[in-house]
Amino acid sequence: MMSQIIFLYLAGVIIVSSILVITRRNPVHSILWMLLLFLHIAAMYIFLNAEFLAVIQIIIYAGAILVLFLFIVMLLNLKREERERKAHSIWPAAIILGLAIAAQFITIMSTIVFSAPQDRYSTSFIQKEGASQVLGSLLYTEFLFPFEVASLILLVGMIGAIVIAKKRMG
Repeated sequence: MMSQIIFLYLAGVIIVSSILVITRRNPVHSILWMLLLFLHIAAMYIFLNAEFLAVIQIIIYAGAILVLFLFIVMLLNLKREERERKAHSIWPAAIILGLAIAAQFITIMSTIVFSAPQDRYSTSFIQKEGASQVLGSLLYTEFLFPFEVASLILLVGMIGAIVIAKKRMG
């Protein structure tokens, strides 16, 4: 019962803080909500006995990436962005598109059957072998395709950010 309450608390805070990250007008406030989000995700990893991922989450995301976001926010001309406010006219279309993507995601996730052998990925096995070894072995064997798709999505995001930054400079 206690573990369910902790899980629901962490999941609820993660959902609410992620919504606040994308709805705040002030980018610094968004980054602070993102910090809360990253810390709760790390707590969720600890709750799921993935201490290595929790440490990586705090060091890389809460540390490095958040500082990078803060530098980018400081370098951008935010006053010009606040005056334009183009995004208000596309909110209804964005909400409809978001709901359509969420519906597709839920449909896909409901058809996937997670059938990992229970003894192979049990908590005792992970503690015996080490979380990082089990994670590495899973990423490069059974979940290689989703891992590569995620890396491709990150690459496309980086290229898109570079293209957007180049347009504003030039």
